[in-house]
Amino acid sequence: MELLKAIALLLVGFVFLIKGADFFVDGASSVAKKLKVPSLIIGMTIVAMGTSLPELSVSVTASMAGSNSLAISNVIGSNMFNLMVVLGVATMINPLNVGKEVLKKDYPFSVGCAILLLILGYLGMELGRVDGLILLALFIAFILYQVLSAKKARKDALSAANDSPAGEDGEEIKDISAPRSLLYIVGGAAAVKFGGDWVVDSAVTIARTFGLSETLIGLTIVALGTSLPELVTSVMAARKNELDMAIGNVVGSNVFNILMILGVAASISPIPFIMENIIDIAVLLVFSILTFVFCWTSKKLERFEGAIMVACYAAYTVYICIR
Repeated sequence: MELLKAIALLLVGFVFLIKGADFFVDGASSVAKKLKVPSLIIGMTIVAMGTSLPELSVSVTASMAGSNSLAISNVIGSNMFNLMVVLGVATMINPLNVGKEVLKKDYPFSVGCAILLLILGYLGMELGRVDGLILLALFIAFILYQVLSAKKARKDALSAANDSPAGEDGEEIKDISAPRSLLYIVGGAAAVKFGGDWVVDSAVTIARTFGLSETLIGLTIVALGTSLPELVTSVMAARKNELDMAIGNVVGSNVFNILMILGVAASISPIPFIMENIIDIAVLLVFSILTFVFCWTSKKLERFEGAIMVACYAAYTVYICIR
């Protein structure tokens, strides 16, 4: 009975996380638009961070509850899922052209974040508060760079974004009344908070019931659930032929997950590492380099490469289940 309750609460928690993030982004974007914040900046900040709210809620809640294995494995698992499944499935739907900016700056920076996490975690086998502050400082620098780049691009050339109430992802920003926007922000934040609590509690209960580790649950079930916004966004982008958005969503989300989420979680409570975490981060790094090679060779991701990426993720999932 307790197991069924935990599974039901887990599913409800995922719904709260995803819909709460949607409402929060809609409300915050509407307020920013009313305050005349440039739409490109809205896309680079509010919308991009909004898709990472589920991971943030789960990892911070887990860190505060002392479930540190769940906090780190959720981020690693989400990044693996984003890179190999979200990008792989989007590529199988529609081959993705990769822009020079992504190849020269954004993607290498994403790989660098994974390398930094591996080094910080291996040195002392812990992600301490100082490490968390380092990650947060890099995150702030990353956001400032993206905002300045967006403003420069906006100034240098006329684009569709200049004449449209759309964010960086090309989606129209909803024009919502001020009271309703406030309700969306508060209600969305509350939904994300409670959803994160339920997901963490349920995942721990399920893990203990079946004798599974929190690391395994975080790498699989929780990572998949919290990555649903990225999956839906990138698949829809691929179907609509918004190819830059599909890959940009994944690369940006992976950077946010490492720098912002683990930065916040580690600053609240140091996160002990086990050797399995180091192995998982190393595999994430290998996956990142493999995907980068695929992107670099022909400046695009082909359907067969997407299939290879999904197959690699499936093989690693089998490995972590039996190890």
